[in-house]
Amino acid sequence: MTYQPNGAPPRERAPGGPAVPVTVPAQRRDVRSVAAERLRTAATTEPGRLQIIGAVLALLVVAFGAVTALEISGRASAADDVLSHSQPLSADAASIYRSLADADTMAASGFLAGAQEPEDVHEQYEKDIGEASRLLVKAAANTDASSSSWDEITTLNQLLPEYTGLVERARANNRQGLPLGGAYLRYANQKMTNELLPAAERLYAAETSRLGTDSADARQWPFLSLAAGLVALAALVWMQRRNYRRTNRVFNHGLLAATAAATVVLLWLAVGHTVARAELRAAMAQGQESLDVLNKARINSLKARANENLTLVARGAVLTADGTRDKYETDYSTGMKSLGTELESAGKLAEGTPGSEPVAKAVSSVSEWQDRHKKARTTDDQGDYEGALEQIIGKEGSTGESFEQVDGALRQALAHEQGEFTAAAKNGRGARGGLPIGAAVLAVLGAVATIVGVNRRLSEYR
Repeated sequence: MTYQPNGAPPRERAPGGPAVPVTVPAQRRDVRSVAAERLRTAATTEPGRLQIIGAVLALLVVAFGAVTALEISGRASAADDVLSHSQPLSADAASIYRSLADADTMAASGFLAGAQEPEDVHEQYEKDIGEASRLLVKAAANTDASSSSWDEITTLNQLLPEYTGLVERARANNRQGLPLGGAYLRYANQKMTNELLPAAERLYAAETSRLGTDSADARQWPFLSLAAGLVALAALVWMQRRNYRRTNRVFNHGLLAATAAATVVLLWLAVGHTVARAELRAAMAQGQESLDVLNKARINSLKARANENLTLVARGAVLTADGTRDKYETDYSTGMKSLGTELESAGKLAEGTPGSEPVAKAVSSVSEWQDRHKKARTTDDQGDYEGALEQIIGKEGSTGESFEQVDGALRQALAHEQGEFTAAAKNGRGARGGLPIGAAVLAVLGAVATIVGVNRRLSEYR
């Protein structure tokens, strides 16, 4: 094909022959020309302008409804994820962490009791291991294989059988009165402290981060919907003002109905999202933040209890890196200090709410625990191992009793804060309930009302 100068038609050269003109189908040119001419003609007359304006207004109202439905559906989906997916997974990750720490505590407590491990202690250990295993399976079923959480779940599934195997060896040797049992228990504790618990903590951090992301997505302002609503409403008001100036008629019922529909959707959008945003923010700031602090406090109490027990198991055989202090006693002191810090933060977050009562009870029990621990250490330092053992694992007046009171108070506080989070998150999700469908329906009705209103005006020209 060759192109000719001066706007001449293009020419196509046949093989071995002269170039021939190529003609654009006249029908296609005629259709485009007729459409353009009709549009220009319509724009020069008032009826034509009304038709064009009516079509644009209807399109704006429909676009407003469609954008609102899409954006709010996305926000609602994120809010539903917060309530039914990411927060439960975060809570499960915290439960895995707590179950592992509690299992380690029970293993040390059972070992201290002697060859005949108390049945309730053994049952609690088995329950903790079973709960951790169950939650790991559940977490794996709800986690993407490419995520960091999957790696931590895999690590925990590999290490947990190794840990339980070491505990069983420690028990077997302890039943036979062999000192090697203490070594196996200390090795099991090292695996728990240095490998299992850090992996569980990373899993909890990853799931909590996902929760924060979902919550932020659910609270994000629907700027596109708000802008589309303002544009549609402004166009409808402008059209009614134009109609008034040209006809001196105050109301056009169709346009008035369309304006009312757009106003309802816009107000519903703004108010509903504002309420949802406030409730979801409250769920995170008042519920999840308190849950995070309380989970850490409970884990620190469990680790402190395990180290307290291992102090008697090791009998000074394991020292700190500088060789000057008992490692387990030092770790106990560090854990109790962290526990005190977390409880102080929890108390501030729960101040003035029903959740403050169990936190205050936990603080009081921690103080009692520390006093009893000092007495037990004094007894042990004086050479009375059996007396110290009774003060640590005895039924009454022991540090074990104080630990149980702390753990019970923290469980109560966690249950309260979980309830607060769930209630606020449900309110946040419900605040936008029905908005996507309502926006779509009202937008269609508004578009129909717009066309009816414009057609009423057009009928005056017929």
